[in-house]
Amino acid sequence: MSGPRPVVLSGPSGAGKSTLMKRLMKDHEDVFGFSVSHTTRNPRPGEEDGKGLNKLPMLLGATLLPVALDSLYMLRLADYHFTTKEAMQEGIDNGDFIENAEFSGNMYGTSKAAIEDVQAQNLICILDVDIQGVKRIKETDLNPIYISIQPPSMEILEKRLRDRQTETEESLQKRLEAARIDMELSKEPGVFDVVIINDDLERAYEELKDILNEEIQKVQEAKS
Repeated sequence: MSGPRPVVLSGPSGAGKSTLMKRLMKDHEDVFGFSVSHTTRNPRPGEEDGKGLNKLPMLLGATLLPVALDSLYMLRLADYHFTTKEAMQEGIDNGDFIENAEFSGNMYGTSKAAIEDVQAQNLICILDVDIQGVKRIKETDLNPIYISIQPPSMEILEKRLRDRQTETEESLQKRLEAARIDMELSKEPGVFDVVIINDDLERAYEELKDILNEEIQKVQEAKS
């Protein structure tokens, strides 16, 4: 694949991924893009097939999806390629998808073609995936930068999630259990290029900028 290296961003809900990325994109306009994912769920009112909010002005005006349904893909802030389970499964079987997941009975996935579309615009494609998605992407030729955003502790993560007041107790416990697994797997050698502990937003942001600075400069130079 040609174009800027994509960025795989992973970490549990409440770790601060979206906060850090929104700030990064505000400081670097027209540098980042989001692939338009495939899903088998039905379109919601106002959603259009294949329409992605890839650039910053549209992104900052959008509302983050609720943490309940589309949490695996919340950073993309885009409509989807709406498809059938049969068609999507065929694409998965043919190796057309770099990662996929099933959530609440619906299938979601990111196709190689969707990432190539972003790269063709000379944008750094952001992929927000869970830890299993990270491992599947490592089986591709995508060659992204792997970044894990982690909370300083389970106690702080639980407080952040409770403060949102968007979770039932049952869904909260599911998220906390998923976070425990995520935090352990992020410690495995070679899984991520860097693990950022978000115990201080300013420090975490500076670390994220340093990691991505080389690719950001490449995009900016190509546009000048």
